[in-house]
Amino acid sequence: MTDRTRWLNGLTPDAAREQFCRCCGATWWCDQMAASRPFADERALATAADAAFDAMPRDAWLEAFTSHPKIGDVDSLRMKFAGNKEWSGGEQAGVSTADEATIQRLADGNDAYAARFGYLFIVCATGKSATEMLAILEGRLGNDDATEFSIAAGEQRKITHLRLAKLEPQ
Repeated sequence: MTDRTRWLNGLTPDAAREQFCRCCGATWWCDQMAASRPFADERALATAADAAFDAMPRDAWLEAFTSHPKIGDVDSLRMKFAGNKEWSGGEQAGVSTADEATIQRLADGNDAYAARFGYLFIVCATGKSATEMLAILEGRLGNDDATEFSIAAGEQRKITHLRLAKLEPQ
């Protein structure tokens, strides 16, 4: 057992849920994770996260997606979603050096994506430049609904796993 899993196991259900909501904005997922404790180790934590994702209903996925800021939208990075805002800015650091034309194309692409699919474009932005994220966004606009939802869900999983690894005993 690691310090992280020991700490998560020792939290009250409400406190555990609060920590999990820092990683994923889906209340349903957070509730499942809090109820999945105790975790024997980091692998058990990751397995529980994936098991909860595997069973997660579509409306919970959509709730998770809405907890993220729009890629490249500075105002959105100042969002009200306390669970995700502490890490979103760092995850989207690649946008901070983008030129105005790229940022405008990201904004336009985000609008087109939301109009096409009905939810926010989500990508695991960690380590990606604005140009890379723009290419991903533009490439995904041609997907059918089912394919895109599956890709978006996969990106949500990646982001959540990265954030679970950032949780530290408080």
